[in-house]
Amino acid sequence: MATQIHINQLRPGMRIEKLDRSWFETPFFRHRMAVTSMAQVEQLKACGVETLDVLGDVDIASAPREEADPEPAAQTAAPSVAGASTDTSVTSFEEELPAARLVYTAAKNVIEQAMLDVRMGRDINMDAVNHAVSAMAESVLRNPDALTSLSRLKHFDEYTFFHSVNTSLLALSLGCTLKIDKSRLHQLGIGTLLHDIGKTKVPLEILNKPGQYEAHEFEIMKQHVMRGAEVLSGTTGLTDNYLRPALEHHERVDGTGYPYHRQKSELSQFGMMAAVVDIYDAITSDRCYHKAKPAHEALQFLYTVSQKGHLEHTLVQRFIQVVGVYPVGSIVQLNTGEVAVVSRINRHAPLEPVIIVVKGSGGTLLSNPEKTDLAQPGRSPRRSIHTVTDPVSTGIIPTTYLDLELS
Repeated sequence: MATQIHINQLRPGMRIEKLDRSWFETPFFRHRMAVTSMAQVEQLKACGVETLDVLGDVDIASAPREEADPEPAAQTAAPSVAGASTDTSVTSFEEELPAARLVYTAAKNVIEQAMLDVRMGRDINMDAVNHAVSAMAESVLRNPDALTSLSRLKHFDEYTFFHSVNTSLLALSLGCTLKIDKSRLHQLGIGTLLHDIGKTKVPLEILNKPGQYEAHEFEIMKQHVMRGAEVLSGTTGLTDNYLRPALEHHERVDGTGYPYHRQKSELSQFGMMAAVVDIYDAITSDRCYHKAKPAHEALQFLYTVSQKGHLEHTLVQRFIQVVGVYPVGSIVQLNTGEVAVVSRINRHAPLEPVIIVVKGSGGTLLSNPEKTDLAQPGRSPRRSIHTVTDPVSTGIIPTTYLDLELS
C-alpha cells in the first residue's frame, strides 16, 4: 500500500513508488527506488517533483533520517551467470565455433521473442534473457574470437534481431579485453542485447520504411531510446547498469548525441561501449538506406570519429583489437596476387590472420579454396596481405566461404 506525501516529507529510508511527473525528467532510471540520501531528495526537488507515493503507511514524524540499508539484492545485484563455471576453460577457435553458432542462434531467438512480448504488452522473459547472455559470455570467455566472428551473420529482413545479438556479443568481447568482472560483464551483455527494445514502441511503418527518414519521422524514431529505457526500468531486477546501453547508445562524448546531449563525464562506461559497437554493427549491415561498409572501412570510420571527439578514443582502439586489423570477412589481396577471405584473426600476430585463398594470382576462382594461417612459416614465397579490397569489385561474397566452416 502506498502513501502520498509532499517532497518536503521525503526522507532517507523511504521507498518511492510513483512521482507526480515522468521519471525521465529526473536523473534516475528506475520507476521505483529506495531513497538513500538527502542528496537524492534535493535532486528530485530540483526536477520539480512536489508530490509522490511512497511504499507503506508512513509516520512522517518518525520517518528515519539515517542512511538506509542497500536495496534488496534483486534490485541491485547483477544476476549470477546461469550455469557459469568458476573456472572457464579455454578452447581453440575450431572447438568453440560449433558451440558459438548454437549460442548465437539461441540468443537471436530470445531477443526476437522478447521484442514480440513487449510489442504485445507482455513482460520480458528475463530467465531466457539471462540464460542466453550467460551462454554468450561463457563462449567469449572460452575463446574470444569464435562468437565474435559470427557477428557477420546478418539477414536484411531481420536486422533488428541480428543487430541486437551482434551488439551484445561485440560488447562482451570488448568487456573481456577491459577485464570487466563476470558479474558486470553479464549486466553489459543483457543491457546491450536489450538496447533496442524501445523499437517495439515505434510504429512499424516508420521502423520498416524503405528509405531515408523525413525529419519528423526521425524524431519519432529517436524516441526508441526513451521508450526502451522506460520498458527496462519497469522490468523487475534491472538496475541502472542494465539501462545504460539502451539510454546512452546514441549519446556521444562531445555532447552531440541524443536524447540528453550528455558529455563524457556524464556517460557510463557501458553507454560509451554500447555506442561504439552499435555503430560498428549498424554500418557493416545492409539497410534499405545504405549499403554495408566493409569491416576495415567501418573501423577506419570509428577511428576517425573518435579522433574528432565523438566516441571515446581508447574504447575504439581496444575495439579494433577485438575485431582485428583485418576483421573476419575482409577481402584481401596478397603479395602473391592471390585474393583471400579473412577467416580468423590471430591475437599474437594481428597482421597475419587465417585466410581462405579463393582466387589465384591470375584472378581465377579456385575450385578448391585453400585455408592457410599467414602466421605459420613454411611456404615460399611467404604470403602476406598487400591491401584490403572491395567485395563488390572482386565479385566475392565472404559468407559463401565462411559458412563452409560451419557446415
